[in-house]
Amino acid sequence: MEFHPQPTAGEARPWAFPAPERGALDNGLTVLRCHRPGQQVVAVEINLDAPLDAEPEGLDGIATIMARALSEGTDKHTAEEFAAELERCGATLDAHADHPGLRVSLEVPVSRLPKALGLLAEALRAPAFADPEVERLVRNRLDEIPHETANPGRRAAKQLSKELFPASLRMSRPRQGTEETVGRIDAAAVRAFYEAHIRPATATAVIVGDLTGVDVDGLLAETLGAWTGNTAAARPAPAITADDTGRVVIVDRPGAVQTQLLIGRIGADRHDRVWPAQVLGTYCLGGTLTSRLDRVLREEKGYTYGVRAFGQVLRSAPDGTGAAMLAISGSVDTESTGPALSDLWTVLRTLAAEGLTDAERDVAVQNLVGVAPLKYETAASVAGTLADQVEQHLPDDFQARLYARLAETGTVEATAAAVNAFPVDRLVTVLVGDASQIKAPVEALGIGGVTVVTG
Repeated sequence: MEFHPQPTAGEARPWAFPAPERGALDNGLTVLRCHRPGQQVVAVEINLDAPLDAEPEGLDGIATIMARALSEGTDKHTAEEFAAELERCGATLDAHADHPGLRVSLEVPVSRLPKALGLLAEALRAPAFADPEVERLVRNRLDEIPHETANPGRRAAKQLSKELFPASLRMSRPRQGTEETVGRIDAAAVRAFYEAHIRPATATAVIVGDLTGVDVDGLLAETLGAWTGNTAAARPAPAITADDTGRVVIVDRPGAVQTQLLIGRIGADRHDRVWPAQVLGTYCLGGTLTSRLDRVLREEKGYTYGVRAFGQVLRSAPDGTGAAMLAISGSVDTESTGPALSDLWTVLRTLAAEGLTDAERDVAVQNLVGVAPLKYETAASVAGTLADQVEQHLPDDFQARLYARLAETGTVEATAAAVNAFPVDRLVTVLVGDASQIKAPVEALGIGGVTVVTG
């Protein structure tokens, strides 16, 4: 048998998050492009200034219905024809609405980019919003809501938002609306919302892929450049306020054999200088299988398959009025609910008293910074991050600088950020489970008043 020599490792090359080129079309559309050699599937992200807090009163969910309706027919194609044209291009087109705004995503082989961009521009410029299609989308959304309510994770997230934010703030209510609000939506309301908020002057297009030989300027001018619309004055965003008084809310699910845990509060967004340390400290706490929470609750005690700590930006603004949701989530069997919460609080108290170790900090930096080149192998991952930066009013080099700042963050700084992110006396705990089994053990922990709700 002949053995071939073992391949030798090549020379390590420096890596940095790709820098985009910024420009604008005559219609006011901002354009970010990023040439990625070898990426034959091009990704396009469109940011539209249609945040959830712009939804008309009583019509929560209309942004979601409008997003879904963008690809359900135009002035040139019916819904079926539009879908067939996308399929011929080998393209996928998706759209979703969230608190910062609406995002439309396109992926297509570069050889079919002209045709796909034309379809994207058509959907943005002249969506049909036909009555039967909007009615179908409304029915579909109404069918989804009971399934979401039955899902413990989704139900916990809904309750946590309701607990943290005042009822007057859109963030307190489900992103995609309730049965009552979605049921009021019709095609006329969708058209009105579109006319009020969707225009090129307040939109940004991100295009990423191998653009060798592609006349990007000419292609964009012929497609998205034909999209017109009036400019609009900047809309002030409502201030984010939250009540993170330590307390426990149990969503009663009689007979449940597991308890879904979601523990959270709001904290700094990406404009705050503490963000890199907060990312690093949170990762040490619960970002991976080797984090503290998993090490105790999963490996040592066997309560759960996994517990995660994370920070998710809700809305970001350069004036410091943005916020992120800081949370710990997981599930345990019903009998272990009290002991698991007790041990979780012990982990948080130990973190505050003793801090992180240098070893924990080093592993977190290696995981966060070291895997970045793999994380951004595809055009879609790069385009999504660039679009996030636009949506959150961040500079184009934010992600590149973030990795440098993570590598520079010390153990003490990461510890302080994690402790400030998850103070033991300022956490709202939502438990979805059997209240008759878990209420008494949780009350005995003394981590806050306990309330039971149904639904």
